[in-house]
Amino acid sequence: MAKVECTPNWKKTGDTSSLRSRKTCLTAEKSFQTPVTPVSKDKDSQTPGCLTGDDTQSSNGPSAQFVARGNIESPSKVLLILVTGLSFSTRLYKITEPPHVCWDETHFGKMGSYYINRTFFFDVHPPLGKMLIGLAGYMTGYDGTFPFIKPGDKYENQNYWGMRGFCGVLGSFLPIFAYLIVLELSQSHTAAIITATLLIFDTGCITISQYILLDPILMFFIMAAVLSMVKFNQQRYRSFTASWWLWLVLIGINLAGALGVKFVGLFVILLVGLNTIWDLWRLLGEMSLSLVDIAKHFLARVFALILLPLLLYVTIFAVHFVVLNKSGPGDGFFSSAFQSRLIGNNLHNASMPEYLAFGSTITIKNLRIAGGYLHSHWHLYPEGTGARQQQVTAYLHKDYNNLWVVHRQHDNDSQSGNPDLVRHGDIIRLEHKETTRNLHSHLHVAPLTKKHFQVTGYGINGTGDANDLWQVEVCAGRKGDPVKVLRSRVRFLHRATGCVLYSSGKTLPKWGWEQIEVTCSPYLKETPSSQWNIEDHINPKLPNISLSVLKPNFLEILLESHIVMFRGNSGLKPKDNEMNSKPWHWPINYQGLRFSGVNGTEYRVYLLGNPVVWWINLISLGLYLTMVAVASIATQRGFSLGRKRTEHSHVLMRGGGLLLLGWLLHYAPFFMMGRVLYFHHYFPAMLFSSMLTGVTLDILFQSADLLLHPPHSDWLQRTGQMVFLFSVLYSFYLFHPLSYGMTGPLAHEPGSSMAGLKWMDSWEF
Repeated sequence: MAKVECTPNWKKTGDTSSLRSRKTCLTAEKSFQTPVTPVSKDKDSQTPGCLTGDDTQSSNGPSAQFVARGNIESPSKVLLILVTGLSFSTRLYKITEPPHVCWDETHFGKMGSYYINRTFFFDVHPPLGKMLIGLAGYMTGYDGTFPFIKPGDKYENQNYWGMRGFCGVLGSFLPIFAYLIVLELSQSHTAAIITATLLIFDTGCITISQYILLDPILMFFIMAAVLSMVKFNQQRYRSFTASWWLWLVLIGINLAGALGVKFVGLFVILLVGLNTIWDLWRLLGEMSLSLVDIAKHFLARVFALILLPLLLYVTIFAVHFVVLNKSGPGDGFFSSAFQSRLIGNNLHNASMPEYLAFGSTITIKNLRIAGGYLHSHWHLYPEGTGARQQQVTAYLHKDYNNLWVVHRQHDNDSQSGNPDLVRHGDIIRLEHKETTRNLHSHLHVAPLTKKHFQVTGYGINGTGDANDLWQVEVCAGRKGDPVKVLRSRVRFLHRATGCVLYSSGKTLPKWGWEQIEVTCSPYLKETPSSQWNIEDHINPKLPNISLSVLKPNFLEILLESHIVMFRGNSGLKPKDNEMNSKPWHWPINYQGLRFSGVNGTEYRVYLLGNPVVWWINLISLGLYLTMVAVASIATQRGFSLGRKRTEHSHVLMRGGGLLLLGWLLHYAPFFMMGRVLYFHHYFPAMLFSSMLTGVTLDILFQSADLLLHPPHSDWLQRTGQMVFLFSVLYSFYLFHPLSYGMTGPLAHEPGSSMAGLKWMDSWEF
């Protein structure tokens, strides 16, 4: 490659980091990156038309490049307006239909209501998405009174359209962002339009954007982060300018947004992190930059991509805790100290006896996060599951069946005067208040944890046997130490077998009402699962004290909330007879999801991707890998690809490689997850797949001249583009009722509007 000497217009004196008086600039074929006149580390030391290191620019010079850039931007405005109009119209069309609760609206609509009512709840996802849904409902007149009990419930006169419309608007930005990302990566309007067409007319993307769900909010932040990253990459020669800082800060803001909606936002954080590492490695090779300059770049990225997102993420939770200050259905998932900060909770500003005594009525909470309250009810263990005695479980919610009465070993504590305190080493009997059966264990195997013993309710009105006796042990205590309410960590050792009362964290089947298994563990090591605390304490014979001193600080509740969410996510296992999608199903569009309706008399909506779009994406993945392999082998063997093919190779390797990495990061981790999975989990990966398809098909169409000479190659290219467009639009025409709703006979029944369209037996519309 030829070298030309470029002499800078001036030389700064007295600055050890100034540019050398002479520079070597390389001329090369035009890079796929947006050509920009470079700005050096000092704004005044600009050398027009010269690039350093391995960065290249067109031999036409900067003026020609800016003209080319103008030619790109001019039609881009018209096309962007067209993409915007089509995207918003397809997402907002029939946004209020059907006028009843659909699929997971029963969860996220209800959670939006909780924010409006300031009622505390528990969810396995971070709070930002639900907060925004609640805010959208509040701003559009929804009062938070609709119960969202089950799918199919009529909205009647509720202003639900604001929450749906908010999700629809964010979903409408996805094709727009994808268009802009591909345009930046490929510098091709054709590639960008192909991508936008795939997403605008995909029935799956339309459906998932039209309802009160977290998915459109999550994908909005993911795509906004990727667009900001791509835009920032184009600012590489304008370091520390206003536009450079703008896109860098926007990356951090959108990363915080993605993680604040769902933990799968970590995948786009990983994508940005890998891109940043590569960018810093490239800067390290810039010999014109001093180590001080490289340190500035590093610190700028630490601030914008680590500290700023972390600050925003923590702020989201701070707002969450301030808004949700009233007791609600999520109380039982959290510790007693956490609950004491919630208005309306029985522990908020409460007073109760400080020390546990015989004759007291109490609730006993396991110290494992989401370990539950010791609980019993009239139902018995089924045949074949240990002794057929009364079930004892752990229950996550406040309930009358959580109450137990503390008795001495042999009497019912009917003495007058102040009762005796329960102390470390005392032997007690716990009687269930509602059923009057004693907490009991024996050598029968526990229902789920086979190495543990079964715990049951046994006897009646205090009458039982020796297997009802438990020894109280205060953790880190000594014999004679009293048991402090809320503050003492207590273990209950079974006198007959020597095992310890234990909450396994495992969910019982339906016969156990899907509550948590309680066992007696022969393994005596102290763990949170075998430790309990006394929460509610009723004894009119003892003086009360205030519990306000037990309120935790912000960092404590932040840490506890994350532990609860992580364990909640890991506990999302497939239930009996519950449909569980598999990751290999997703790219082939194997099976969808019913959003609304089942039979021919109901308004049916079915989440399924446009088959042509999804199968083109699948084919394009293989096509991309083939094209990259061919280009790599040709280059390695020394074949001259020519200027056009070299540009295509750069786009495939760099732009396409980034999109392929994004697809893998948002898809491959699901193969390693043990939790229950659904079809909608693939949609973030589908966005990257569609963008990669746009890049791949554009280069494929442009390669028509490998088969035919102009003008026949141009005709072949146009024909391929028209066939692609017609196929996508016609498939959308056929399958659009899946998104916008359908009634009447099912697809396999006579007279159905979807007759003949059930191309796979696994489709259920």
